[in-house]
Parts: sequence; C-alpha cells; structure tokens
Amino acid sequence: MKVKDGDFVMPGDVLGIIEQFLPGEGTYDNEGYIKSSILGNVQINSKMKTISVMPKSGKPALLEVGDTIYGQITDVKAQRVNVNIDRLKNTTRPLALPYIGAIHISQVKEGYLDKLTDAFRIGDIIEATVVKITGDNVDLSTVDKECGVLKAMCTRCRGYMQTTEKENELQCKRCSKKEKREVSTNYVNE
Repeated sequence: MKVKDGDFVMPGDVLGIIEQFLPGEGTYDNEGYIKSSILGNVQINSKMKTISVMPKSGKPALLEVGDTIYGQITDVKAQRVNVNIDRLKNTTRPLALPYIGAIHISQVKEGYLDKLTDAFRIGDIIEATVVKITGDNVDLSTVDKECGVLKAMCTRCRGYMQTTEKENELQCKRCSKKEKREVSTNYVNE
C-alpha cells in the first residue's frame, strides 16, 4: 500500500515499512510494517522521516510507558497473569486499541511471591502501571502501593470481598472466606 500525506486510513492499515519511516503518533511497528492504530489522516514528515496518523475527531487514548491503567484479570498462569485493559486512569477517552496486558510474577510486588494465586484471581479488577509496550502487547506492574486489586469476588460464593486488618488479605461479606490478594491502597470496600 502506497500512502500519501493526507490519505484517510483505518486501524491496522499498513502505512509503510520501518526502512522508509519511523513510526509516529497514531502508529505502531508490527514486524517491520508501520500500521495505523487509529482512524484518521496520514501525516508524513519528510525531514524527520516519520509517518503519523492524526485523528479526525477527539484524540483517542494511546498507552505509553508510565501510564496507570484499570483492567480485569482474565487468566492466571504459573508465571504471569493476563489482563484486559479497560481504560487509562484520569481520562474518560476510550482506548484506541483493545490492549491485552500481562503481569509477570516478578512485577507483582517487591520481594518474593510464591504463587500468583496469592496475588490475583480471575475476575479481579486491578490498577497497574505500564512498564513496556510491544505492538499491542503491554507489560504491567503492580509494585507501587496504589497498584493492585481494587475489587475482588470470593472464589467460593462470588460475593464481594472486603479488606481485613491483615495486609493483603480479603474476607467475603457473604460466606466469611478469607483469601490473599495484592491489595491496592485504593481498594473499594462496598
């Protein structure tokens, strides 16, 4: 696909190759192909050798390293958990791409964590920090005290859980079962 300055493109459209341009705003590198991450018009900067896509309307949110996100745990494996990223913290703008994140066991907390089920369970709502972005794959961290589980449900009865006096412990309001989690300082007790 040969694109020109001002062409209208959609997410996923190939704009060029990495040998031609550097990926700019609204684009990403996918195995050497520069693709559009948003709906908009192509903008080529010949001097800087960059290609960007400018949105037609309100600029959608793109993740950057250091951003804080909200998401939901979708899978817990031995060494990493998968997270559906729902939105950026402190913005109401929708995300430009459907991002999937992952938290490696070494990025959960400072110190040693024996098993990931002591920190997260499927369905937990979390707050995390973006530490690395590769295409649409996002590595996350919950090492900061504000990051971690914001809301959790009991694995026995699916009732909402509340914090206890013990650090990183939650208790079900319905059946009183206690479970471990990597609890955020912003945990919602309702």
